[in-house]
Amino acid sequence: MSIRMIVADDHQVVREGLRSLLEALEGVEVVAETADGRETVEVAVRLKPDLVLMDVNMKGLNGVQATQQIRSHCPEVRVVGLSQHVDKRTVASMFQAGASGFVRKGDAFDELRRAVLDVAAGHCYVSPALTSSLIADYIHHLTNGPEDGVKLSDRELEVLQLLVEGVSAQDIARTLHISANTVNTHRQHIMEKLGVKSLPELTKYALREGIIYLDNH
Repeated sequence: MSIRMIVADDHQVVREGLRSLLEALEGVEVVAETADGRETVEVAVRLKPDLVLMDVNMKGLNGVQATQQIRSHCPEVRVVGLSQHVDKRTVASMFQAGASGFVRKGDAFDELRRAVLDVAAGHCYVSPALTSSLIADYIHHLTNGPEDGVKLSDRELEVLQLLVEGVSAQDIARTLHISANTVNTHRQHIMEKLGVKSLPELTKYALREGIIYLDNH
């Protein structure tokens, strides 16, 4: 089996280490390394690899949002999520976005190897350490039904991620190719939907509820 991969992580030493380990596997070729979510989407759409190893906690466009965009543009590209700090909501968000696998950075490399091979072969993979809690959540979901939650649009999520990172409205506008007034309108709508009145309150809420992710690993 030949597997063309992109390694996406905002730490160069991590990318280089993962690339070295992955390319030692027979049939695996790392065709690109990327440092943020937006770049990862652009490169994935251009190169159309078999698989993207996606760090969840990246600036600009986090791994969940990047996964969703990649799967929307290139449904044949499969994604394995990767994160140091893992909770059930993060894992669930990655799978809802279209990922087919998830491993922790604290896992042994053999777990990542299995994830890459299984996902590239069309299967799903979750680190064994996460499986029991995910199954428990799934049973709870079947028994009690889905929980109602605030729904933000994809664009609102992009704006929220950048706002929480401290990016100015003008810079967000340039990044997303929209006007600063549109950014401010999105911010107002986000705050209204979430029921918050200030940026610090918005940041605290978004991080606590797992709506966005910051690079904290």
